[in-house]
Amino acid sequence: MSETARQRLREWGAETAVVLGSGLSALVENKDAEDRIAYAEFAELPRPTVPGHAGEFVLRELNGKRILFAQGRVHLYEGQPARAVAAGIRVLAEAGIARVILTNAAGNANPDFAPRTWMMIRDHLNLTGASPLLGTPEFVDLTDAYSAAWRNTFVQAARTIGLILHEGIYAGLPGPQYETPAEVRMLRVLGADAIGMSTVLETIQARALGLEVAGFSCLTNWAAGLSGEHLRHDEVLAAGKASAEDFARLLAAAL
Repeated sequence: MSETARQRLREWGAETAVVLGSGLSALVENKDAEDRIAYAEFAELPRPTVPGHAGEFVLRELNGKRILFAQGRVHLYEGQPARAVAAGIRVLAEAGIARVILTNAAGNANPDFAPRTWMMIRDHLNLTGASPLLGTPEFVDLTDAYSAAWRNTFVQAARTIGLILHEGIYAGLPGPQYETPAEVRMLRVLGADAIGMSTVLETIQARALGLEVAGFSCLTNWAAGLSGEHLRHDEVLAAGKASAEDFARLLAAAL
C-alpha cells in the first residue's frame, strides 16, 4: 500500500511542497477526494492527533504549477520522537520535491507585529532539545537554513499584492503547554519574534536532504503576558483559518 501511494506522489511531479500548520488547511478544503492521499497510506508516517491537522497529502495546481500540500503534521508533544516528526519531509524528498514551504500558527512575541498577520522566518531557535538527525553523523550547516533568495522572492510578491509580511526569528519549543509570561520575556531577550511548537525539526531534516526551505508563521495571537487574554487552541485554529486566504494570495504571487 505504501509503495502505491508513494508512486502517486512521484507521478504528480511537483517540485514544491507546502506543509500546512494549525488552522491553515483551509487552503485546500472543499476539493475532490481523488486528489488526496492519506498519511495512513505510508507505513513510516505517524498520524496527527491534534484538531486542525487532517493528515493527508493534497495534489493541487497553482498558477499552472503542480504543488504538493501536506495537510497537517505531528509534533513532539504528541509523544513522537524527533525523527518521526520529520518523517513527512523525507517522504516529500523521495517524491522528488526540491523545495518546501513550512507554515505554522505561532504566538506573536514582537510588539511591533500585529496579530493575524504573517511573519516570514529568517532564522530559528531550536529550543526543543531534539533533532531528527540524532543517531547519525550528519553535520548539517544551518547558516542559510531559510533560503535568502527565496525570501526575497516572497518579499517582492508581498509588495506586489499589498500584503504586510514581517520577517523575524521563530522559536520552536516542545509544548504542548503555552509559555508563561516569564518564558516569553526570556525568549524575547534571546531574539524570538514568534513562538511555536513545530517547524524547526522539519527545517533541519529538509536541509540535511538538500531541500530549499522557506518558513512562515501565522501570528494568531499575542504570546502570554503581552495582552490580557488567555490562550486557547480553538482560537488559534480560527485565526489561522481566517488568515489562510492571505497566504494563498502570497503563494500565488510568488510561485
